[in-house]
Amino acid sequence: MRTSPLCRAALILQLCWSSAVHADSFLGDALLRKNPVHNVLDHQPAKNVDCKNSNPTGPIEMTMCDYETVESVNDMLYHNLHELVQLPFFKYFQVDLYRECPFWADDGSCNDPGCAITSVDESEIPEKWRASALSKVNPSAGIDDKHELPGCYYRDSDFCFLDDNTEGDYYDLTLIPERYTGFSGPDAARLWRSIYEENCFGVSEVSLLTGPNPGLVSLPDTMSEAFRLDSDEGGQCLEKRVYYKVISGLHASISTHICHEYLNQTTGEWGPNLPCFINRVASHPERLQYIYFNTVLLLRAMARIGPYLSAFDYCSTGSHEDDAETLARLANVINIARTAGRFDETVLFRGENANVLKEEFKVHFRNVTRIMDCVGCDKCRLWGKIQTMGVATALKILFEMDEKVLNPSTNHNFLQRSEVVALVNTLHRFSESLEAVEGFRHMWKAMSAADGEKLISEAERASRPRPSPVAGQEEKHLLARWLRVCKESTLSCVRVVMGMVEALASAFGPSGKERGPGGPEL
Repeated sequence: MRTSPLCRAALILQLCWSSAVHADSFLGDALLRKNPVHNVLDHQPAKNVDCKNSNPTGPIEMTMCDYETVESVNDMLYHNLHELVQLPFFKYFQVDLYRECPFWADDGSCNDPGCAITSVDESEIPEKWRASALSKVNPSAGIDDKHELPGCYYRDSDFCFLDDNTEGDYYDLTLIPERYTGFSGPDAARLWRSIYEENCFGVSEVSLLTGPNPGLVSLPDTMSEAFRLDSDEGGQCLEKRVYYKVISGLHASISTHICHEYLNQTTGEWGPNLPCFINRVASHPERLQYIYFNTVLLLRAMARIGPYLSAFDYCSTGSHEDDAETLARLANVINIARTAGRFDETVLFRGENANVLKEEFKVHFRNVTRIMDCVGCDKCRLWGKIQTMGVATALKILFEMDEKVLNPSTNHNFLQRSEVVALVNTLHRFSESLEAVEGFRHMWKAMSAADGEKLISEAERASRPRPSPVAGQEEKHLLARWLRVCKESTLSCVRVVMGMVEALASAFGPSGKERGPGGPEL
């Protein structure tokens, strides 16, 4: 979201959202340079590298692994995941796509045929995975309290809202590719703006870092450099940086899929659109970096939950033949995850304010999952729900579950089937994004130097700053969100007000973060 000088001075529009990133960050609007595009598309992926045994030359920030390791395992990872998501357990997904949007009345419905999807009849779904059977299982028993809303609920440990299986349809995900749909413009921009606005935390990051006993965090030698707090990060706490990378990586991965399966309006054929990829991802290397970050995060979750997944019942026919194939593919993915999922979740959410910060983290990500109910395109809404649930499941595995809870013999129902399906399909989406990048690199190599420079020039023109929205419209939008927060939670309202008071104290000094996330339209 881009803020005008007036809005910044008043800070009513910011509510701390405008300080999410630097102007030259992942979603900055600075004019593109030529080198970033070449750095992305001329890159030669590494092969046969192991982050445990190699001397990394390209560490992925805030992880204990490197780009070379992810690149060396992605071919095998993608192959196994692609086969896995074709199998019955992982291809059928039940979800309510028509729950009311809780944030605004107009959902900006997409009338393009590419937005439409078709459900499958319940008779095609194995009986044990139908809503009537799943509703008999209470996955929250013995874990924490369950908070119910119409059609959905969340538990204290959840980072997302989950369907209660009383409504919704079944979908065969293999028949619904994530690709260009025509859903774009102001409606898509409003969605992403709302998602990035959830990057605001009420607890002062400065107080977390400089207050009494600021962290009580003793970082292992292997992580202290990865989790460095550089001065140019503006004092951003580690948890917020992770949150922002997660959201931005998801955005970049979705953009990559849209560009990789793009509709040629002239020929009516589907195929990769290199200019689209250059405009949305390659010209901003940070966006690709965040896809790698999310991949490592998801792999770490898969590695940690490996024993639980290995003990899950995947049988759909009663013969267990498909169960054996599913377990074999899954074992391959888990082995890869143990190699490349090098992320230390224990260094986060520590210190005297850890519980407050973690709860805010969860509340914000739950809101992101609710924003998916406001997507006007059915296909986009389906994949948005799946992927936000998949990331939320990974976050819960990493930050909420101890080894006792993860024990499949004592707690085999702590995850819904939908969470397991979403986790695996989301990892597949990210791995497929990295695979798609390789395809774009081949297209780039086959292009003449003159044509390549022309594409870069076009990307430069497309990236030039657009006129800022009318201040009054932005104020109205953020004021409405503030009022909603106050209506839903007095405590959250007080935190927002306190954040505004703190912000007003420094409103008239340059922050260096005048422009917040804008992001490509989807």
